[in-house]
Amino acid sequence: MYKTQIIKTKEILKQLISYDVLGGQSNLEIMQYITSILDVHKVDYHFVPNENDTKKSLFCRIGPAVDGGLILSGHTDVVPVEGQEWQSKPFEMIEKDGKLYGRGSCDMKGFLACCLASLDYMKNRVLTKPIYFAFSYDEEIGCLAGPALAKAIKKSFTERPEFAIIGEPTNMQTVIGQKGICVLETTVKGSAGHSSRIMQEVSAIHVAAKLMVWLDNKMVNLKTSGNINNRFIPNHTTLHCGMVHGGIAPNVIADTCTFYWDIRVIPEDNVHEIIDEFISYTKEVETELKQRYSLAEINTSINHPPVPPLGTTEDSAIIPLIQKITGNNALTTVAYAAEAGQFADEGFKTVICGPGDIAQAHRANEFIEISQLEACLNMLENLVDTFSETNNVTTKR
Repeated sequence: MYKTQIIKTKEILKQLISYDVLGGQSNLEIMQYITSILDVHKVDYHFVPNENDTKKSLFCRIGPAVDGGLILSGHTDVVPVEGQEWQSKPFEMIEKDGKLYGRGSCDMKGFLACCLASLDYMKNRVLTKPIYFAFSYDEEIGCLAGPALAKAIKKSFTERPEFAIIGEPTNMQTVIGQKGICVLETTVKGSAGHSSRIMQEVSAIHVAAKLMVWLDNKMVNLKTSGNINNRFIPNHTTLHCGMVHGGIAPNVIADTCTFYWDIRVIPEDNVHEIIDEFISYTKEVETELKQRYSLAEINTSINHPPVPPLGTTEDSAIIPLIQKITGNNALTTVAYAAEAGQFADEGFKTVICGPGDIAQAHRANEFIEISQLEACLNMLENLVDTFSETNNVTTKR
């Protein structure tokens, strides 16, 4: 690989990092930069905007309109830097000791830069199968744009893409499984009073504790019932309560208590069924409480929308393809959530594979090693070669 190619990647990454688009914020400016690169290469593109047109996902096709293509997908937003102790300006890329520092360098603008820097090679080859770009917004606050983007790709083209690579940082390892996630907020409304009247009043904290015990028991039941997947650690669906707010004093019965909890599901379990079962139980408890206090309530709402799990099997057609273009036969799983399950739900055979180490993501002094970008560029070059005419003799970079 010639030095000019990695230089181009670093130049693009520097510009991408300079756009401080946090999850939830408008990404129109960074999209304008991305489309300027697509325009230079005469690539037609389509947008999937949000309701008030302040954010846009983008998708495009390079190559022929035939079945069997592959989607390269990533997100344009990053997490905040507030409160972190950076040794440099987080939205100004710096290079040091073979590493590129800056917010989003690892998660996941490095992958976007590799895709955009590979356009020359893609356009100069005669592709027999298409390659698609799919760039989203608001991934960092719940993978909010992923479903609409995946659906738009499925509906907008006459041909049918077959594969998808989500370029989250995996050290260029192939990830075939991720747990799904959903975060919920449950609020109990009881009756305040002197703590000596605990049997007459409804303590919101006591009720919340009862509900949390149900969550713990449900997790144990899922595991003991045989719903396990040994590709994950732990190998079962987990339910966890991480925040509790309630009460004003030790001797005052709390009339309100709110707790936040999450579900991380393996592909074999259904998050909606678990939520429905919990809601059904809360209604039973609420009916019982109303006999003591008629205004007692238990309400549960979605705090972080459900992100589906990824459960690509080892015999999926994408496995030999990703192994060929990466040169790595190892397969693994991850604990974090990504848009991969959303693309898989639309029928695309999906894996996660991208440059960078997830251990560097979301922290101060985030960086990506230049060697990781080189490995990603090599993967994309191999993809282009695989999807090109066998008699094409265009010189490689």
